[in-house]
Amino acid sequence: IRDWTTENVWGTVWADDTLSRKTRSLLNVALTTALRCSHEIKVHTRGALRNGCTKEEIRAVLMQVAVYGGVLAVREAVRMTNQVIAEEEKRDQK
Repeated sequence: IRDWTTENVWGTVWADDTLSRKTRSLLNVALTTALRCSHEIKVHTRGALRNGCTKEEIRAVLMQVAVYGGVLAVREAVRMTNQVIAEEEKRDQK
């Protein structure tokens, strides 16, 4: 499954330029939040920041998910995204 994932997710999907990397990153934050994938929320929040998403955009995505995917799913995501944002801001200050 690792080879399939690498080829199809990181190769085919991310190589398609129909959607920007920023848009894909925001979608991944939304989807991993709705699915309550704790580890992946952090991974994709970090990726979103590195792909040019602002913390305001990420928080707006979480509000959107709260409305359509449920507040309970978002509560944990808010905690995790705040942690990642703080880590990235600290890293950027070095």
